[in-house]
This record gives sequence, C-alpha cells and structure tokens, in this order.
Amino acid sequence: MALPLDSLRTTFRGEVGDAPDVTDRVSRDASFLVGRAEAAARPEDVDDLVALVLWAREHRVPLTARGGGTSLDGESVPVAGGVVVEFSHWRDIDALDSVGGTVRVGPGVVNYDLHRHLAPLRRFFPPNPGSWRSSTIGGNVATNASGPRSFRYGSTRRWVHSAEVVLGTGERVTLGPSTAKRSLGPEMLDLVVGSEGTLGFVTAVTLRLAHVPTRRAGVVVPLPEGRALGPLVTTIANRPSLRPSAIEFVDGRVADALRARPSARLPGSGPLLLLELESDGEETESRSLEELDLTMRGLGLWEPASLLPDADRLWSLRGEAGSALESSFGPHVREDVAVPLDAVDRLYAELRKIAVDGHRELYVYGHLGQGHLHPNVMVDPASPEGAKVRRAIWSAAHALGGTVSGEHGVGSVKREFLSRELGDAGVRILHGWKSLCDPDGILNPGKLLPDDGPAGPALGPSRPAAGAAQTPSG
Repeated sequence: MALPLDSLRTTFRGEVGDAPDVTDRVSRDASFLVGRAEAAARPEDVDDLVALVLWAREHRVPLTARGGGTSLDGESVPVAGGVVVEFSHWRDIDALDSVGGTVRVGPGVVNYDLHRHLAPLRRFFPPNPGSWRSSTIGGNVATNASGPRSFRYGSTRRWVHSAEVVLGTGERVTLGPSTAKRSLGPEMLDLVVGSEGTLGFVTAVTLRLAHVPTRRAGVVVPLPEGRALGPLVTTIANRPSLRPSAIEFVDGRVADALRARPSARLPGSGPLLLLELESDGEETESRSLEELDLTMRGLGLWEPASLLPDADRLWSLRGEAGSALESSFGPHVREDVAVPLDAVDRLYAELRKIAVDGHRELYVYGHLGQGHLHPNVMVDPASPEGAKVRRAIWSAAHALGGTVSGEHGVGSVKREFLSRELGDAGVRILHGWKSLCDPDGILNPGKLLPDDGPAGPALGPSRPAAGAAQTPSG
C-alpha cells in the first residue's frame, strides 16, 4: 500500500522524495544490508520534524534516521520500509562556550569538520571513529561511537552534555542539564546515547570539549608476527609518563594493505603498533619518545619506531583499513568485539581458529589498548556461512567475558545476541523505555531490540549505488 505522501506534504515544509534513485540511495548504508525505503524526507527544522513524526504516528509509518550512512550493522537501513529521515543538512555549529567548555551542534555535523572548526580555538571533541571524515555527530551519539583516542578519552557518551530530542510521541524534550552538574534522579540522557534512533530523533547536541594538547605525536612501532599483545599493551598503559592517548594494532596483512596507500610510508614488513603520545612541548615529547624506545627494547622489540608529528594523518590512514580490505575483497564479515585486556590474546587465538576451521582468511585491526578488535573474515556477510562466522566470533567474545559490540552498535545484525549479553531483565527494561518514548513503534523498527520488527540480514546484501557512503572502519 502506497504511503499517503500527499497528506504529508500539506503539513511538511521540507523536501520529500520518492523517486527510485532517492529511495535506492537511502535504502542502504555501509553495512551489507539493503532495506526498502518508500520515501526520504529532509525536515527544515524541529517544527517540521514534529509534523513528520505526528504524521507517521497517524498513519503508522516507520521512520529511520540517517546521517552520514556509515553504519556497519545496518542502523540506518530502513528494514521495515517507510520514510528515511535525513539529517545530514543539519550542520549548525554554535559559538564555543569557553567557560563551560561546550559547543552546541546539529546532528548532521561531520565529526572531522567539527574537529577542524574547533582547532583554532584549541579545543577538540575526542571521539574520532575510523569514519570520522564522513560520520556525523548524530550518528556518533546514536551508536556511542569511539575511535583510537578512546583509550584515554572514552567513547561519545562521556562527551555528551545534553541533547535536544523529538520522541516517537512527537514531544520535544531536553535531556541532560544546562548546568555543570545535576543530581536529579537517573540521567535520562544516557538512554539516548547508543539508542540508535529507536527512542527519539536528536535535533541538537551540546558536547563537552577537551583542551588540545600542546603536542600530539603519532608513533608507529613494528612488531614481529605472533607477538603476544596483552603484555605489550599492559606495559605501555602502566607507564602514564608516556601519556598515551591511543594504542592501536594492525596485523601484518592489514599493515600491507595500508602500506600500499599513497604516501603511507609505514615502516617494517609485518604487524604494527600505532600510538598517539601527548606532551606539553618538544622537550617532554623527546623524553617520552626516549622512554618509549627503552620500554620497547625492554620488551625485546629492537626495530626502531617511526614518528609522525601529525597524529591526525596517522588516524586518517588507519581509518582506511576497512576501505582497503573492501576494495580488495569486496563485502566480507567485519566484526567489532571487545574483551578484558588480559583475554585479548585468547580472543585472537579463537579468531584464528574460527578462520582456519572455515578455510577463510582473517585480517585483524583494532583498539588494542581496550581489548577491542575488528576481525575481518573473507566470507560473504549475507551468506549462511557469513552468519555462522559472525555468531562464532560473538560467542568467542562472550565466553571470554566480552561484548559483541565495542563501538559499532547493534543495528539489525546483532540484536539476536542482545538477550544473551544483557539478560532478559535488561532487555525488558529497554522494551519499557521503548514503549514510553515510542508507543507506536514507528522509530527505527527492527533495530537494537529483539522481537521488534523484521530482522535485517534476511533482506539480503547491499548493492553498489550512486551516492552510497564509503565503507568506514572502526
């Protein structure tokens, strides 16, 4: 049955498109899933968005939020059809509150663009996912995104001070305080961060900001194949004088793929440890590098490290890992599991076993400092074998006390595992909040919550399309 778009256009001032090229573009994201959008809407302002939500309630039309389209687990894929609500044009950045150290931004602001905007003000928003050149702040909030610097600074949740939200009821709410601190019961803001657009649409976010360190150096340390990773990262993490803000890992195969990128200039011929060290000046940076060299030698690592004075260049290169593998192998299983740091080597061994048992190639990179790995297994992610590999990876992480999602969220792909990780009581609480915030179930059905609309993977693999987002990495 066709959507009553004519009735929508009588109250909605923004653009509504239902041409095939429009609906095809918004029916997919960077995951392997493809949905069935029936229209795309671009609200002009909050009043316009409220009108859209009220129309959707009246006609029981699913609404799916979309920012940069970089989701890897189908968070922005309209698996239940309906209308995709585009926020990429909501890009306002208010003046920095230099006293409170905050800035208010629209959900469509691209992470990297905000980084560049704040740089002259000597402030920055620390989360820098691999997709930071295309992912939006709204999407970062929706999935509680993180990135390399999360070792020191944590994930997005830590940096969201407040959010303005339109609920599935059409009501506007401001979650989080306007003051520096508040003790007023549970903080409802935490419910929205990581909710994947299932409770409400974020229309503006007030972000906490950090001071830019005087110097941030990217350091690349060559590693021998098969080196135990847990003791290595524990030694570095336990030397606070090094001031590491990122401790990353790429295996030898991923490192080779990155070495082939233009102007990469990465040392060695095997796996790499990628670090970011902060310092107060040239002298303290020099001392940190000397201490790092002594630490590495004490661990039996004699190959010299390479220094990149521009750490952002290193993270932009590291962010191309997923794209490099995608261009070489096409769609494949890309996972996002994390375990306690003392279990990271056991997780790595399990990942190798899963790949060997399935006669598949394995490529691994990730946020080593937090026991967080991105295993990439060369198998069609939409195939039964791909589903089997994913479940084996999730089960391995769960058995080691870990999580099935370190930063990419749940989306349609992982919701079958949610009860196993959170327990029945935890899922029941989430369903309770869903029923309060979105009683008609129109916001992003088929995501996050088990037993909530159709599951995405059954819809099949995505196809290349004009305007489709580049595949990011974690």
